[in-house]
Amino acid sequence: MQKIGLFYGSDSGNTENIAKKIADTLGDVDLFDVAKTEKAKLLEYKNLILATPTYGSGDMQGDWEEFLETLSPEDFNGKVIALVGLGDQDTYADSFCDGLLPIYEVANKQGKIIGFTKTEGYEYEETKTIVDGQFIGLMLDEDNQEELSEQRIKEWIGNIKGQFE
Repeated sequence: MQKIGLFYGSDSGNTENIAKKIADTLGDVDLFDVAKTEKAKLLEYKNLILATPTYGSGDMQGDWEEFLETLSPEDFNGKVIALVGLGDQDTYADSFCDGLLPIYEVANKQGKIIGFTKTEGYEYEETKTIVDGQFIGLMLDEDNQEELSEQRIKEWIGNIKGQFE
């Protein structure tokens, strides 16, 4: 398996902490904050994990919004991509992890998305991040279900590890 590039955006530090936990658990991962990274760095990796929090009523994290503007579907051609979204199921129950959707929409056009997860055990009202009955990636709520994150990460990594090339 080739090395994995994990690209994250984080304002409060939650997504950065989750990215570090994923990298430590998975191993052989290079971490990049999209606020300090150029598009060329993402293009170096065949295997990607892309992580972002959601702000407000489904808004994408600001650094990711700027970074995503530099990317096109062609940049994900031939890549294997796993997605991670952070959100607040209580305060923003009607837009849980929706900030991840724009990344999925661009990456999914030519990349291979892996790591879909079940929706059971979550307490949200609505989300746009469900495809064929599953979340488009690992969804975490560090505000209301922090105690479940470690186990969710381990299970998700067990699912995706063999799918990277």
